[in-house]
Amino acid sequence: MASTLATPLQIAPRLDYSMLRKVAFVFGLFFVFLSPFCPDPLPLAVGAFTPWLILRLVGTPTMPAVIAYYLLSQWLQVFARAFLALVDGEPMAQSIYGPWVVNAYWYMLACTIALALACKVVLGGIQPPTEENWAAHLYWRPVDVFLIYLGSNVVAQMAGLTFGGLLYQFFDAIARFKIMAAFLLFTSVMSVGRGWPFLFAVLGIEILSGMTGLLGDFRGVFVFLGTAALAAQIKWTPRTSGYAFLATLALVVLALFWTSVKSEYREMATGGGESQAFQMTLSDRLQYMLGRVAGIVDTDWGLASKALLERLAYVDITGLVINVDLASAEQPTMRQWGDALSHVFQPRFLFPDKQALSDTEVFIRLTKVDLLENMRGGTSISVGYMAENYVDLGFPGMLAGVFAVGLMVALVIRFFFSFDVPWMVRQGTALAYVYSICASGLEVSMPKILGSTITFAVAYGLALKFAFPVGQRWLEQRARRAADREATQRRIKSLFRGGGPL
Repeated sequence: MASTLATPLQIAPRLDYSMLRKVAFVFGLFFVFLSPFCPDPLPLAVGAFTPWLILRLVGTPTMPAVIAYYLLSQWLQVFARAFLALVDGEPMAQSIYGPWVVNAYWYMLACTIALALACKVVLGGIQPPTEENWAAHLYWRPVDVFLIYLGSNVVAQMAGLTFGGLLYQFFDAIARFKIMAAFLLFTSVMSVGRGWPFLFAVLGIEILSGMTGLLGDFRGVFVFLGTAALAAQIKWTPRTSGYAFLATLALVVLALFWTSVKSEYREMATGGGESQAFQMTLSDRLQYMLGRVAGIVDTDWGLASKALLERLAYVDITGLVINVDLASAEQPTMRQWGDALSHVFQPRFLFPDKQALSDTEVFIRLTKVDLLENMRGGTSISVGYMAENYVDLGFPGMLAGVFAVGLMVALVIRFFFSFDVPWMVRQGTALAYVYSICASGLEVSMPKILGSTITFAVAYGLALKFAFPVGQRWLEQRARRAADREATQRRIKSLFRGGGPL
């Protein structure tokens, strides 16, 4: 794409895969120099250089921007375990889960490379857009895109409150449309430099709704913002570096704050019940959060940082699964893949009596942990799709299973890029899809990946074919009318300045 556009935006350095690769190389070098002083020098050094290898594989000019988030977020949860060992000063093999954690680390790190290879195979040859197709979103008024974002929030609330049961997954996918709307607004504002109040309004709305929700999904808007900056290939200036630093700092502070309050907040919000349904009103939850913000100076930031790092690292559970699997006399039966496929291809509207799959039950079966300990508070926990592939296929067979998952994800993205819609709409659709299956990171199970993939492909295939052209015409008409009004006003002003007919 970069080679097809000859605009002033390309004179200055810009945020693209090439820049990300350079940053990843510097990141890798830093940890290589640091690794001799760490408990696990080789895992830390190799893990730190893995992002550079991933970006070397997928960094083509037309690679969808969301692939960077998809792959690097998976890598981060693996690498966080080696970094945790650095913080603890204790080798991974000496953790409570034993030497299998080291095996899990290497296996999962290899799986991130398998995902990158799948994305390279399917998405490496996407045709670049024309200049007109790439720039179509730049002519839309930010205020109009913001109105669509507000409307999509209403749809999301209706989908969450009204639709459930047989068609829940379908309407849950439709509710993700607000991700595309936010993405389009971000790319437009950052590219043309106007409409900043609307961008900050979306940031505020998403952070506030995330901090007063049950899952704390305030981080999503930072993902949307970063992906939009990469997709728009914004100019990288000292001011951009400052904004990036402030955004990163805000994300880290919010994450640490949420980590310190989430247990008490959830207890309050649910009334201490076993379900995840709210028992307190939004105003009560907001008042609670404001009270905790007022006392933010009392936060134990060290304890919160350690807890956040432990929550981010998702390797120990796979190590536990490996331990249990090696001690089991059962032969692999591909049960995880079989359950996932049978669950997905028996839609609930045709099989209303279909038994729901429980991630927690699968977790207990594969780890042999205490049932009551992990079901407390109505919470759910999963071993994640990489561990499920290990149980079915072992190592290195699990690489083939993970590669298949990556192929499926990449093929759906390629499907979205086959539609004749503006380039940024394709990018935004891919972002909404990837975030729907990957917001939980490595914790997501295969049934959820497969189910979300099918419903999302159907829902957004129909939307891109029939619904979006209507919205595009509305945006273009509003932009033309605004341009006509501005042109008329300029002519009137010029007449008066020139002595006019009056």
